[in-house]
Amino acid sequence: MSSTQNVTSQANSAAILKLIIFSLIGIVFFFVPFSIGGKSTILLDHMVGFGRDVFPYQVEIYALLMILAGGIYPFISDGWQTNTTQKVLSILKLLGVVTALMSFFSIGPSLLFEKDMLPFLFSKLVVPISLIVPLGAIFLAFLLGYGLLEFFGVLLQPIMKPLFKTPGKSAIDAVASFVGSYSIGLLITNRVYNSGHYSAKEAAIIATGFSTVSATFMVIVAKTLNLMDIWNLFFWSTLLLTFLVTAITVRLPPLANLDDNKLMTDEKQTEASRIKQAVSEGLEVAKSAEPLLASMFRNFKEGMLMVMGILPSIMSVGLIGLLLAKFTPVFELLGMLFYPFAWLIQTPDPELVSKAAATGLAEMFLPSLLVTNSDFVTRFVVAQISISSILFFSASIPCILSTQIPITVKHILIIWYQRTLLTLLMSTPLAYLIHYFISK
Repeated sequence: MSSTQNVTSQANSAAILKLIIFSLIGIVFFFVPFSIGGKSTILLDHMVGFGRDVFPYQVEIYALLMILAGGIYPFISDGWQTNTTQKVLSILKLLGVVTALMSFFSIGPSLLFEKDMLPFLFSKLVVPISLIVPLGAIFLAFLLGYGLLEFFGVLLQPIMKPLFKTPGKSAIDAVASFVGSYSIGLLITNRVYNSGHYSAKEAAIIATGFSTVSATFMVIVAKTLNLMDIWNLFFWSTLLLTFLVTAITVRLPPLANLDDNKLMTDEKQTEASRIKQAVSEGLEVAKSAEPLLASMFRNFKEGMLMVMGILPSIMSVGLIGLLLAKFTPVFELLGMLFYPFAWLIQTPDPELVSKAAATGLAEMFLPSLLVTNSDFVTRFVVAQISISSILFFSASIPCILSTQIPITVKHILIIWYQRTLLTLLMSTPLAYLIHYFISK
Protein backbone atom coordinates (compact mmCIF):
# COMPACT_ATOMS: atom_id res chain seq x y z
CA MET A 1 0.00 0.00 0.00
CA SER A 2 1.39 3.44 -0.96
CA SER A 3 2.00 6.12 1.65
CA THR A 4 -0.85 8.22 0.16
CA GLN A 5 -3.29 5.33 0.43
CA ASN A 6 -2.10 4.66 3.97
CA VAL A 7 -2.70 8.28 4.99
CA THR A 8 -6.16 8.21 3.37
CA SER A 9 -7.03 4.98 5.14
CA GLN A 10 -5.93 6.41 8.49
CA ALA A 11 -7.98 9.58 7.88
CA ASN A 12 -11.05 7.49 7.06
CA SER A 13 -10.58 5.35 10.16
CA ALA A 14 -10.18 8.45 12.35
CA ALA A 15 -13.32 9.99 10.83
CA ILE A 16 -15.32 6.81 11.45
CA LEU A 17 -14.18 6.74 15.08
CA LYS A 18 -15.07 10.42 15.53
CA LEU A 19 -18.51 9.98 14.01
CA ILE A 20 -19.32 6.92 16.11
CA ILE A 21 -17.64 7.67 19.44
CA PHE A 22 -18.34 11.40 19.68
CA SER A 23 -21.94 10.95 18.54
CA LEU A 24 -22.48 8.23 21.12
CA ILE A 25 -21.06 10.47 23.85
CA GLY A 26 -23.48 13.24 22.86
CA ILE A 27 -26.44 10.85 22.76
CA VAL A 28 -25.56 9.35 26.16
CA PHE A 29 -25.05 12.77 27.72
CA PHE A 30 -28.39 14.18 26.57
CA PHE A 31 -30.71 11.19 26.36
CA VAL A 32 -29.61 8.34 28.65
CA PRO A 33 -30.75 8.62 32.30
CA PHE A 34 -28.40 7.60 35.11
CA SER A 35 -29.23 6.99 38.75
CA ILE A 36 -26.88 8.99 40.99
CA GLY A 37 -27.57 9.66 44.65
CA GLY A 38 -31.02 8.19 44.38
CA LYS A 39 -31.99 10.52 41.51
CA SER A 40 -32.48 9.17 37.98
CA THR A 41 -32.00 11.77 35.25
CA ILE A 42 -29.70 12.68 32.34
CA LEU A 43 -26.06 13.62 32.99
CA LEU A 44 -26.62 17.29 32.12
CA ASP A 45 -29.23 17.55 34.85
CA HIS A 46 -26.94 15.77 37.34
CA MET A 47 -24.15 18.26 36.61
CA VAL A 48 -26.42 21.26 37.13
CA GLY A 49 -27.73 19.77 40.38
CA PHE A 50 -24.18 19.12 41.58
CA GLY A 51 -23.14 22.70 40.88
CA ARG A 52 -26.12 24.14 42.73
CA ASP A 53 -25.67 21.80 45.71
CA VAL A 54 -21.92 22.37 46.16
CA PHE A 55 -21.71 26.06 45.25
CA PRO A 56 -25.20 27.51 45.90
CA TYR A 57 -24.20 31.10 46.69
CA GLN A 58 -21.42 31.25 44.09
CA VAL A 59 -23.79 30.06 41.36
CA GLU A 60 -26.25 32.85 42.21
CA ILE A 61 -23.46 35.44 42.00
CA TYR A 62 -22.39 34.00 38.65
CA ALA A 63 -25.98 34.17 37.34
CA LEU A 64 -26.24 37.80 38.49
CA LEU A 65 -22.98 38.66 36.71
CA MET A 66 -24.28 37.06 33.51
CA ILE A 67 -27.41 39.22 33.74
CA LEU A 68 -25.31 42.36 34.29
CA ALA A 69 -23.13 41.45 31.30
CA GLY A 70 -26.18 40.70 29.17
CA GLY A 71 -27.78 44.01 30.07
CA ILE A 72 -24.84 46.14 28.97
CA TYR A 73 -23.65 43.99 26.03
CA PRO A 74 -26.13 45.40 23.44
CA PHE A 75 -24.86 48.92 24.19
CA ILE A 76 -21.19 47.95 24.08
CA SER A 77 -21.63 46.06 20.80
CA ASP A 78 -24.05 48.69 19.37
CA GLY A 79 -26.52 45.88 18.70
CA TRP A 80 -29.27 47.96 20.32
CA GLN A 81 -29.23 50.34 17.35
CA THR A 82 -29.99 47.63 14.76
CA ASN A 83 -33.75 48.30 14.62
CA THR A 84 -36.71 49.30 16.77
CA THR A 85 -37.23 45.74 18.00
CA GLN A 86 -33.65 45.53 19.26
CA LYS A 87 -33.97 48.91 20.97
CA VAL A 88 -37.05 47.70 22.87
CA LEU A 89 -35.37 44.41 23.79
CA SER A 90 -32.24 46.24 24.98
CA ILE A 91 -34.33 48.44 27.27
CA LEU A 92 -36.06 45.32 28.60
CA LYS A 93 -32.65 43.77 29.29
CA LEU A 94 -31.69 46.80 31.36
CA LEU A 95 -34.95 46.35 33.24
CA GLY A 96 -33.92 42.73 33.73
CA VAL A 97 -30.68 43.90 35.35
CA VAL A 98 -32.68 46.06 37.78
CA THR A 99 -35.08 43.25 38.72
CA ALA A 100 -32.19 40.79 39.13
CA LEU A 101 -30.43 43.17 41.54
CA MET A 102 -33.71 43.62 43.41
CA SER A 103 -34.12 39.86 43.67
CA PHE A 104 -30.53 39.17 44.74
CA PHE A 105 -30.46 41.88 47.42
CA SER A 106 -34.17 41.50 48.40
CA ILE A 107 -34.96 45.14 47.72
CA GLY A 108 -38.37 46.27 46.46
CA PRO A 109 -42.14 45.98 46.96
CA SER A 110 -43.28 42.93 48.92
CA LEU A 111 -45.63 41.77 46.15
CA LEU A 112 -42.58 41.15 43.93
CA PHE A 113 -41.14 38.80 46.55
CA GLU A 114 -44.06 36.44 46.77
CA LYS A 115 -42.76 32.93 46.05
CA ASP A 116 -44.21 32.85 42.52
CA MET A 117 -42.64 36.17 41.46
CA LEU A 118 -38.97 37.27 41.59
CA PRO A 119 -37.78 34.40 43.83
CA PHE A 120 -39.22 31.87 41.40
CA LEU A 121 -37.83 33.60 38.32
CA PHE A 122 -34.34 33.95 39.76
CA SER A 123 -33.95 30.71 41.72
CA LYS A 124 -36.00 28.26 39.63
CA LEU A 125 -35.34 29.59 36.13
CA VAL A 126 -32.41 31.98 35.85
CA VAL A 127 -29.94 30.06 38.05
CA PRO A 128 -30.41 26.63 36.41
CA ILE A 129 -30.50 28.17 32.92
CA SER A 130 -27.24 30.01 33.65
CA LEU A 131 -25.63 26.60 34.17
CA ILE A 132 -27.49 24.36 31.79
CA VAL A 133 -27.03 26.41 28.61
CA PRO A 134 -23.22 26.76 28.64
CA LEU A 135 -22.74 23.21 29.97
CA GLY A 136 -25.15 21.90 27.36
CA ALA A 137 -23.40 23.94 24.67
CA ILE A 138 -20.06 22.31 25.52
CA PHE A 139 -21.44 18.82 25.04
CA LEU A 140 -23.45 19.81 21.98
CA ALA A 141 -20.09 19.76 20.22
CA PHE A 142 -20.40 15.96 20.21
CA LEU A 143 -23.83 16.09 18.53
CA LEU A 144 -23.24 19.01 16.15
CA GLY A 145 -19.62 18.96 15.12
CA TYR A 146 -18.71 15.47 13.96
CA GLY A 147 -21.20 14.38 11.33
CA LEU A 148 -24.26 13.18 13.26
CA LEU A 149 -26.28 16.23 12.21
CA GLU A 150 -25.47 15.77 8.52
CA PHE A 151 -26.02 12.02 8.77
CA PHE A 152 -29.61 12.48 9.97
CA GLY A 153 -30.09 15.40 7.58
CA VAL A 154 -29.52 13.11 4.59
CA LEU A 155 -31.69 10.33 6.03
CA LEU A 156 -34.57 12.78 6.57
CA GLN A 157 -34.39 14.33 3.09
CA PRO A 158 -37.07 12.07 1.50
CA ILE A 159 -39.72 13.17 4.01
CA MET A 160 -39.05 16.92 4.03
CA LYS A 161 -40.70 17.90 0.71
CA PRO A 162 -43.84 15.71 1.03
CA LEU A 163 -44.43 16.60 4.68
CA PHE A 164 -43.15 20.14 5.10
CA LYS A 165 -42.86 21.45 1.51
CA THR A 166 -39.20 22.34 2.09
CA PRO A 167 -36.00 21.03 0.45
CA GLY A 168 -34.11 18.08 1.93
CA LYS A 169 -31.35 20.36 3.23
CA SER A 170 -33.88 21.94 5.61
CA ALA A 171 -33.68 18.75 7.69
CA ILE A 172 -30.37 20.09 8.98
CA ASP A 173 -32.08 23.31 10.11
CA ALA A 174 -34.72 21.29 11.92
CA VAL A 175 -32.28 19.04 13.73
CA ALA A 176 -29.94 21.96 14.50
CA SER A 177 -32.74 23.81 16.28
CA PHE A 178 -33.76 20.87 18.44
CA VAL A 179 -30.29 19.75 19.46
CA GLY A 180 -28.66 23.18 19.23
CA SER A 181 -30.84 26.28 19.48
CA TYR A 182 -33.37 28.26 17.48
CA SER A 183 -30.70 30.93 16.97
CA ILE A 184 -28.45 28.36 15.27
CA GLY A 185 -31.36 27.15 13.14
CA LEU A 186 -32.33 30.71 12.16
CA LEU A 187 -28.72 31.56 11.35
CA ILE A 188 -28.58 28.62 8.94
CA THR A 189 -31.99 29.44 7.45
CA ASN A 190 -31.21 33.11 6.85
CA ARG A 191 -27.87 32.24 5.27
CA VAL A 192 -29.42 29.69 2.90
CA TYR A 193 -32.34 32.03 2.04
CA ASN A 194 -29.96 34.87 1.15
CA SER A 195 -27.99 32.52 -1.10
CA GLY A 196 -31.16 31.80 -3.10
CA HIS A 197 -31.56 28.15 -2.10
CA TYR A 198 -34.78 28.78 -0.14
CA SER A 199 -37.87 30.61 -1.34
CA ALA A 200 -39.59 33.10 0.97
CA LYS A 201 -42.21 30.46 1.71
CA GLU A 202 -39.64 27.77 2.53
CA ALA A 203 -37.62 30.11 4.74
CA ALA A 204 -40.76 31.22 6.62
CA ILE A 205 -41.85 27.59 7.12
CA ILE A 206 -38.45 26.67 8.55
CA ALA A 207 -38.21 29.78 10.75
CA THR A 208 -41.68 29.38 12.28
CA GLY A 209 -41.92 25.58 12.17
CA PHE A 210 -38.52 24.22 13.10
CA SER A 211 -36.72 26.93 15.10
CA THR A 212 -37.92 25.90 18.53
CA VAL A 213 -35.98 25.94 21.77
CA SER A 214 -33.26 23.34 22.18
CA ALA A 215 -33.07 20.19 24.26
CA THR A 216 -31.32 22.12 27.03
CA PHE A 217 -34.31 24.43 27.46
CA MET A 218 -36.66 21.47 27.30
CA VAL A 219 -34.80 20.09 30.32
CA ILE A 220 -35.64 23.29 32.23
CA VAL A 221 -39.33 22.98 31.30
CA ALA A 222 -39.36 19.30 32.28
CA LYS A 223 -37.62 20.04 35.59
CA THR A 224 -39.99 22.90 36.39
CA LEU A 225 -43.04 20.72 35.75
CA ASN A 226 -41.62 17.58 37.37
CA LEU A 227 -41.49 15.59 34.12
CA MET A 228 -37.87 14.43 34.25
CA ASP A 229 -38.99 10.96 35.29
CA ILE A 230 -40.34 10.54 31.76
CA TRP A 231 -37.72 12.71 30.05
CA ASN A 232 -37.18 10.60 26.93
CA LEU A 233 -40.92 10.11 26.44
CA PHE A 234 -41.49 13.84 26.88
CA PHE A 235 -38.63 14.85 24.56
CA TRP A 236 -39.37 12.51 21.64
CA SER A 237 -43.14 12.95 21.77
CA THR A 238 -42.69 16.74 21.85
CA LEU A 239 -40.30 16.60 18.91
CA LEU A 240 -42.75 14.53 16.85
CA LEU A 241 -45.71 16.67 17.86
CA THR A 242 -43.88 19.89 16.98
CA PHE A 243 -43.07 18.62 13.50
CA LEU A 244 -46.59 17.26 13.02
CA VAL A 245 -48.00 20.70 13.83
CA THR A 246 -45.59 22.19 11.30
CA ALA A 247 -46.77 19.73 8.64
CA ILE A 248 -50.31 21.08 9.15
CA THR A 249 -49.53 24.81 9.36
CA VAL A 250 -47.59 24.77 6.07
CA ARG A 251 -50.88 23.91 4.37
CA LEU A 252 -52.76 26.81 5.98
CA PRO A 253 -52.64 30.55 5.28
CA PRO A 254 -50.52 32.61 5.72
CA LEU A 255 -47.65 30.16 5.08
CA ALA A 256 -49.44 28.45 2.20
CA ASN A 257 -49.82 31.78 0.38
CA LEU A 258 -46.24 33.06 0.57
CA ASP A 259 -44.02 33.42 -2.51
CA ASP A 260 -42.44 30.06 -3.41
CA ASN A 261 -40.05 31.24 -6.16
CA LYS A 262 -36.28 31.00 -5.70
CA LEU A 263 -33.07 31.39 -7.64
CA MET A 264 -31.58 27.93 -7.12
CA THR A 265 -33.09 24.51 -7.84
CA ASP A 266 -33.45 21.82 -5.20
CA GLU A 267 -30.83 19.09 -4.75
CA LYS A 268 -30.82 16.25 -7.28
CA GLN A 269 -31.35 12.66 -6.29
CA THR A 270 -28.11 10.75 -5.86
CA GLU A 271 -27.50 7.33 -7.36
CA ALA A 272 -25.93 6.12 -4.12
CA SER A 273 -28.18 4.54 -1.52
CA ARG A 274 -29.59 6.87 1.09
CA ILE A 275 -27.67 5.26 3.96
CA LYS A 276 -24.40 5.34 2.01
CA GLN A 277 -24.87 9.00 1.21
CA ALA A 278 -25.70 9.75 4.84
CA VAL A 279 -22.59 7.97 6.07
CA SER A 280 -20.47 9.64 3.38
CA GLU A 281 -21.60 13.15 4.32
CA GLY A 282 -21.24 12.42 8.02
CA LEU A 283 -17.69 11.18 7.49
CA GLU A 284 -16.80 14.22 5.37
CA VAL A 285 -17.80 16.50 8.23
CA ALA A 286 -15.92 14.35 10.75
CA LYS A 287 -12.80 14.50 8.57
CA SER A 288 -12.80 18.28 8.30
CA ALA A 289 -14.00 18.95 11.86
CA GLU A 290 -11.93 21.15 14.12
CA PRO A 291 -10.24 19.58 17.18
CA LEU A 292 -12.64 18.58 19.94
CA LEU A 293 -11.34 21.05 22.52
CA ALA A 294 -11.57 23.92 20.04
CA SER A 295 -15.13 22.92 19.16
CA MET A 296 -16.11 22.66 22.82
CA PHE A 297 -14.58 26.06 23.59
CA ARG A 298 -16.36 27.69 20.63
CA ASN A 299 -19.67 26.17 21.67
CA PHE A 300 -19.07 27.26 25.27
CA LYS A 301 -18.43 30.83 24.10
CA GLU A 302 -21.66 30.81 22.06
CA GLY A 303 -23.51 29.34 25.03
CA MET A 304 -22.25 32.12 27.31
CA LEU A 305 -23.35 34.77 24.81
CA MET A 306 -26.75 33.09 24.59
CA VAL A 307 -27.06 33.05 28.38
CA MET A 308 -26.20 36.75 28.49
CA GLY A 309 -28.96 37.46 25.99
CA ILE A 310 -31.60 35.25 27.58
CA LEU A 311 -31.30 35.82 31.33
CA PRO A 312 -32.04 39.58 31.45
CA SER A 313 -35.06 39.04 29.17
CA ILE A 314 -36.43 36.34 31.46
CA MET A 315 -36.11 38.63 34.48
CA SER A 316 -37.92 41.51 32.73
CA VAL A 317 -40.35 39.96 30.26
CA GLY A 318 -40.96 37.07 32.64
CA LEU A 319 -41.81 39.40 35.53
CA ILE A 320 -44.03 41.58 33.34
CA GLY A 321 -45.82 38.47 32.14
CA LEU A 322 -46.29 37.15 35.69
CA LEU A 323 -47.63 40.51 36.88
CA LEU A 324 -50.04 40.68 33.94
CA ALA A 325 -51.14 37.10 34.58
CA LYS A 326 -51.70 37.70 38.29
CA PHE A 327 -53.14 41.21 38.43
CA THR A 328 -54.79 41.82 35.04
CA PRO A 329 -57.26 39.95 32.80
CA VAL A 330 -55.00 40.24 29.73
CA PHE A 331 -54.13 36.55 29.46
CA GLU A 332 -57.59 35.43 30.52
CA LEU A 333 -58.99 37.43 27.60
CA LEU A 334 -56.37 36.10 25.18
CA GLY A 335 -56.92 32.63 26.59
CA MET A 336 -60.59 32.80 25.53
CA LEU A 337 -59.30 32.06 22.03
CA PHE A 338 -58.38 28.59 23.31
CA TYR A 339 -60.96 27.98 26.04
CA PRO A 340 -63.78 26.48 23.87
CA PHE A 341 -61.35 23.93 22.45
CA ALA A 342 -59.77 23.12 25.84
CA TRP A 343 -63.25 22.58 27.26
CA LEU A 344 -64.36 20.51 24.26
CA ILE A 345 -61.46 18.04 24.53
CA GLN A 346 -61.89 17.83 28.31
CA THR A 347 -58.60 19.13 29.65
CA PRO A 348 -58.68 18.84 33.47
CA ASP A 349 -58.62 22.64 33.95
CA PRO A 350 -59.57 24.28 30.63
CA GLU A 351 -59.48 27.82 32.00
CA LEU A 352 -55.97 27.45 33.43
CA VAL A 353 -54.65 25.64 30.33
CA SER A 354 -56.09 28.36 28.07
CA LYS A 355 -54.53 31.12 30.15
CA ALA A 356 -51.18 29.33 30.29
CA ALA A 357 -51.21 28.78 26.52
CA ALA A 358 -51.82 32.50 25.99
CA THR A 359 -48.90 33.55 28.21
CA GLY A 360 -46.53 31.63 25.94
CA LEU A 361 -46.75 34.47 23.43
CA ALA A 362 -44.82 36.69 25.85
CA GLU A 363 -42.21 34.16 27.04
CA MET A 364 -41.97 30.41 26.53
CA PHE A 365 -41.29 29.72 30.23
CA LEU A 366 -44.41 31.53 31.50
CA PRO A 367 -46.92 28.73 30.77
CA SER A 368 -44.92 26.33 32.94
CA LEU A 369 -44.85 28.78 35.85
CA LEU A 370 -48.65 28.86 35.99
CA VAL A 371 -49.17 25.09 36.26
CA THR A 372 -46.35 23.86 38.51
CA ASN A 373 -48.84 22.47 41.05
CA SER A 374 -51.37 21.07 38.57
CA ASP A 375 -52.21 17.47 37.68
CA PHE A 376 -50.04 15.44 35.28
CA VAL A 377 -52.20 15.94 32.18
CA THR A 378 -52.27 19.73 32.58
CA ARG A 379 -48.50 19.89 33.20
CA PHE A 380 -47.71 17.66 30.23
CA VAL A 381 -49.99 19.54 27.82
CA VAL A 382 -48.72 22.96 28.87
CA ALA A 383 -45.11 21.77 28.65
CA GLN A 384 -45.64 20.60 25.07
CA ILE A 385 -47.44 23.82 24.16
CA SER A 386 -44.57 25.94 25.47
CA ILE A 387 -42.15 24.07 23.16
CA SER A 388 -44.30 23.44 20.10
CA SER A 389 -45.70 26.97 19.84
CA ILE A 390 -42.15 28.11 18.96
CA LEU A 391 -43.02 31.83 18.69
CA PHE A 392 -42.65 34.20 21.66
CA PHE A 393 -41.80 37.89 21.98
CA SER A 394 -38.94 37.63 24.48
CA ALA A 395 -36.61 35.89 22.00
CA SER A 396 -37.68 33.88 18.94
CA ILE A 397 -39.95 36.49 17.31
CA PRO A 398 -37.31 39.28 17.47
CA CYS A 399 -34.75 36.79 16.10
CA ILE A 400 -37.01 36.00 13.13
CA LEU A 401 -37.73 39.70 12.51
CA SER A 402 -34.00 40.46 12.53
CA THR A 403 -33.44 38.13 9.54
CA GLN A 404 -34.10 38.98 5.89
CA ILE A 405 -36.99 36.49 5.71
CA PRO A 406 -40.05 38.43 4.45
CA ILE A 407 -42.59 37.60 7.16
CA THR A 408 -44.67 40.14 9.09
CA VAL A 409 -45.70 40.38 12.74
CA LYS A 410 -49.30 39.76 11.63
CA HIS A 411 -48.27 36.51 9.94
CA ILE A 412 -46.30 35.45 13.02
CA LEU A 413 -49.26 36.05 15.35
CA ILE A 414 -51.58 33.99 13.16
CA ILE A 415 -49.04 31.15 12.97
CA TRP A 416 -48.54 31.29 16.75
CA TYR A 417 -52.26 30.86 17.30
CA GLN A 418 -52.47 28.01 14.79
CA ARG A 419 -49.52 26.18 16.37
CA THR A 420 -50.75 26.65 19.94
CA LEU A 421 -54.27 25.49 19.15
CA LEU A 422 -53.13 22.45 17.17
CA THR A 423 -50.71 21.45 19.93
CA LEU A 424 -53.48 21.75 22.52
CA LEU A 425 -55.81 19.56 20.46
CA MET A 426 -53.23 16.84 19.84
CA SER A 427 -51.32 16.91 23.11
CA THR A 428 -54.32 16.48 25.40
CA PRO A 429 -55.35 12.95 24.28
CA LEU A 430 -51.66 11.99 24.21
CA ALA A 431 -51.26 13.20 27.81
CA TYR A 432 -54.28 11.19 28.94
CA LEU A 433 -52.89 8.09 27.21
CA ILE A 434 -49.44 8.48 28.79
CA HIS A 435 -50.96 9.11 32.22
CA TYR A 436 -53.04 5.95 31.89
CA PHE A 437 -50.00 3.78 31.22
CA ILE A 438 -47.60 5.30 33.76
CA SER A 439 -50.22 5.21 36.54
CA LYS A 440 -50.97 1.51 36.10
